[in-house]
Amino acid sequence: MSQGASYAAAGVDIEAGDRAVELMKEWVAKATRPEVVGGLGGFAGLFDATALTGYRRPLLATSTDGVGTKVAIAQKLDKHDTIGFDLVGMVVDDLVVCGAEPLFMTDYICTGKVVPETIAQIVKGIAEACVEAGTALVGGETAEHPGLLEADEYDVAGAATGVVEADELIGAERVRAGDVILAMASSGLHSNGYSLVRHVFFDRAGWTLEREVPELGGTLGETLLTPTRVYAKHCLELIQELNLERDGDEKPLHAMSHITGGGFAANLARVIPDDLTVRIDRSTWTPAPIFDLVADLGEVARPEIEKTLNMGIGMVAVLTPAEADRAIAFLADRDVPAWVCGEVSPSGESTGVALHGNYAR
Repeated sequence: MSQGASYAAAGVDIEAGDRAVELMKEWVAKATRPEVVGGLGGFAGLFDATALTGYRRPLLATSTDGVGTKVAIAQKLDKHDTIGFDLVGMVVDDLVVCGAEPLFMTDYICTGKVVPETIAQIVKGIAEACVEAGTALVGGETAEHPGLLEADEYDVAGAATGVVEADELIGAERVRAGDVILAMASSGLHSNGYSLVRHVFFDRAGWTLEREVPELGGTLGETLLTPTRVYAKHCLELIQELNLERDGDEKPLHAMSHITGGGFAANLARVIPDDLTVRIDRSTWTPAPIFDLVADLGEVARPEIEKTLNMGIGMVAVLTPAEADRAIAFLADRDVPAWVCGEVSPSGESTGVALHGNYAR
């Protein structure tokens, strides 16, 4: 007589999931804040909102995102402890652009087969990035999807909540003609454009992840898996340094933009009013070699690559020129290279964000 159906026979291993939770507890415990109530394992993460009573008018901000096809690189290399930085960076750095402090985050991991050690490594990276961002990891979900994903495949997503004082909100309404654009260097490709990148290197050029590439100073795989730089804590500190105790329009840091999918110009345009225009000077920076490799190997036209990849800039601030040098020095002390790359002007014949010149070599 055949045995009856079971969850395990259908491909779901509950015991493996429990083991993964045990392995990740050590890392989640490090990604906490004083406001977190309880520990891992409940049905919901709890966060004491008493601290919000100290705000005059607290605005809650929320963001959600994933990593995209960069997870395929981590899976091929069997290296899973850095992809969490990509996830956290994509989520919390969307919050900080309005001035919000990210308070807590949750994650979601789905996989074809739960391998406890792999799940624990993914969560380790998420937790370490949360520590770097100053946010708490209050919970998450791991789901096994046999038949939908292969045994060694997974995807990750996350969501975070933050808070900002209403009168300290930054954004397009504060931007003025005469402001300058302060660029903050990316650590590489970050987490956007990997469908194009993978198509160029693997489908067109036939390269492997193990290929040694002198221009990159190592293998292709090592460069493609470089973690996203997490700007949240540094940007919050910069906002506090420049805007604290300044009233209304006297606050010198006016807006920020997280450079993700869509590229530099499109993301910066989201915080520029319609009656203003921005001129960006490409000669103020040199994109890392990986960007040239993608363009050259794939014969990717400049407009196409610039609307797909960050081209070396992961975050920008829009501020008064008088504070630019101070901001650059402040970020340099936190190992974030920054420079002035453009300026804001009244709209004339041109509108939006325009890039001029050639990249420095």
